[in-house]
Amino acid sequence: MTPANSAGAATAPAERPPWELSVERAGPETCLVRLAGSWRLRDHLPRASEVLGQLGSGPGVRRLGFDTTQLRAWDTGLLTFLRHLTEESEKAGIDVDDDGLPMEVKRLLALASAAPMQTTPEPAGLLWLGRVSASVFAAGAGAIEVLAFIGEVWAAFAGLLTGKVRIRWFQFALLVEEVGARALPITTLIGILIGIILAFGGALQLQQLGVQIFVADVVGVAVAQEVGALMTAILLAGRTGAAFAAQLGSMQVKEEIDALTTAGISPVQFLVLPRVLALVLMTPVLTIYADLFAMLGGGLVAITILDLSVTAYVVRLVQVVSISDVGMGLVRASVFGVLIAMAGCLRGMQSGRSASSVGLAATSAVVTSIVLTIIADGLLSVIFHVLRL
Repeated sequence: MTPANSAGAATAPAERPPWELSVERAGPETCLVRLAGSWRLRDHLPRASEVLGQLGSGPGVRRLGFDTTQLRAWDTGLLTFLRHLTEESEKAGIDVDDDGLPMEVKRLLALASAAPMQTTPEPAGLLWLGRVSASVFAAGAGAIEVLAFIGEVWAAFAGLLTGKVRIRWFQFALLVEEVGARALPITTLIGILIGIILAFGGALQLQQLGVQIFVADVVGVAVAQEVGALMTAILLAGRTGAAFAAQLGSMQVKEEIDALTTAGISPVQFLVLPRVLALVLMTPVLTIYADLFAMLGGGLVAITILDLSVTAYVVRLVQVVSISDVGMGLVRASVFGVLIAMAGCLRGMQSGRSASSVGLAATSAVVTSIVLTIIADGLLSVIFHVLRL
């Protein structure tokens, strides 16, 4: 068959393009497109409409095939040309047979056809409804995951009480040291500064009224009931909660948690339960420690600015700070410890498999812990008020 079109013959030899295209009749209803030379984006390739124009000149073309035996080089320019030719041919009712194309080209065209481009945008109402539905389903799935995690932790704790679950006490002792003993320096500093801030805030007003001794009331009651536990919880959220999330997230990246599951060891029992117990036990202890140094910081202000004696300040503290005040602070500290430990471990277990996911898990653990701590503090204040404590 003679070529129906030859782009190379229509151009001067000096300007001959590196590609060749010809269309021949291969049967009563079949045309064959021969592609030769180099078909790259930089080669100023022809348009698919030119080929269809040549097909339209003949009668009854129903099938289109390819011959690429002389094709030397190609890139996405060839793919784009074939993609447009296929779309235009389908619109004209012509079947395209890609058997004559290189195997790599056919695979890439199949991938491009697997996800067709959306040409018409979805209505705004449907788009908004889809986003809302996706958010609702995501929130529901997240809530179910959180409840399942809490259930696993409580089941592990019940198994520990009944002797069905065992923890490695040496690992637990190391966690207690990390959570408690290593946090003492920063807790000391924060406690003293909180006491100084509280005492200094009321010192000037109390001095004007001539009731300087009440600075012990301001510092002692506030620190014992709420401030000491709250500041300790925020400190642990940024220090320990983030550390738990980073540790478990790193294990996710290294597939250590998957290895435990494959070996039949529960990650919650082996990794989460010791961390939760260590933080729950040490949070009240650190709270008492912070309370003492906060009262010490308040005493520094009372002695230096308000000219109170050490004896007067200590006696007033003993008079105004009751066991009930300390108990409320310890209850708050215990609840805060549970929330911080659970949030840190949960975010670590939810971490992805990349290094950036570990950082996101640690950040999310801190934010979640602080938000839950503030909410729990408000709820406990209401409960204590209702109980008249």
